[in-house]
Amino acid sequence: MGLSVVYVLYGQIGIVAGLFFGLKAGVLAVIAQAWWKLARRALRTGALRALAGAAFVALFFLHAPFPLVIALAGAVGALALPAPSPAHGGDSALGEETPPHARPSLAGFTRAVAIWAPVWLAPVAALWLILGPDNIFARLATFFSGTALITFGGAYSVLAFVAQQAVERFHWLSPHEMLDGMGLAETTPGPLIMVLQFVGFLAAFRTPGPLAPLLAGVLGGLLTTWVTFAPCFLWVFAGAPFVEALRGVKALGAALSAISAAVAGVILNLTVWLAIHTLFRETVTFHGLDAPAWQSVNLPAVALALGAAALLFGTRAGATATLAAAAAAGAALRAWGIVVV
Repeated sequence: MGLSVVYVLYGQIGIVAGLFFGLKAGVLAVIAQAWWKLARRALRTGALRALAGAAFVALFFLHAPFPLVIALAGAVGALALPAPSPAHGGDSALGEETPPHARPSLAGFTRAVAIWAPVWLAPVAALWLILGPDNIFARLATFFSGTALITFGGAYSVLAFVAQQAVERFHWLSPHEMLDGMGLAETTPGPLIMVLQFVGFLAAFRTPGPLAPLLAGVLGGLLTTWVTFAPCFLWVFAGAPFVEALRGVKALGAALSAISAAVAGVILNLTVWLAIHTLFRETVTFHGLDAPAWQSVNLPAVALALGAAALLFGTRAGATATLAAAAAAGAALRAWGIVVV
């Protein structure tokens, strides 16, 4: 949260702006590497590669909703794809008998729902009733609660959906600010999904109502964190005991393989979106699509992105070292007057 405060106060000033400039280029390379690793693992057949391509086209060109793309991919997989070969057998993931406390039961499921559903949803309902559905805090609670229901494919796939909604639908922040948030999340301890806290902070900071903007931002960030992570306890305690029981369902395995393939398309969509807004200073609307204004190509950003990619793919440098190098290079370019943010 402290970094969000620093960002709104100093993010566009001097060397700090240069640091964020470099981070954005580095993040583009990191996400491209994440897509490459997933594609190599998940796109083993022509059918899976076709699903990934279809997911990319649906999201980038048709602006299809992320949940619909994932649901359709799962349905296609369950109905049309062969089940993947099991990695191992046995009653549990370790080939051992499932312990009693981890076995599915109606009583355990009911108890978990009774405890964790109110923990998650009671604050959301209270905000709706007290502040009304149009209040920024009620909107944040509703949107990010919905996001928590569709966290298929890891952080990058969810961030693609959040970027689309927060930037293009709700206008809570600009594309460049979304990129800055991803840069912050990549360089701080904790899960990458914490970039959602940054989105919630900026949304409330800009629509504070009667509150001081910084206070509203802090509350928005905390609320976003709560409704993003509280549902995880519900999924784990209510759903985890059923996971082993479902391992033998062949259609489910095929559906999950198809969803993994679709997620590769989702992350490719995010990568292209990031590239357009990182490597070009301006975009134009072309048949409803964001397209780069080619004359606005940002050569320092291109150079930094290529350098970061060379570190990741060529020298096997880790993401942390790559981002640190990109941020330092961005700050140096700013200090030399080469970068104008």
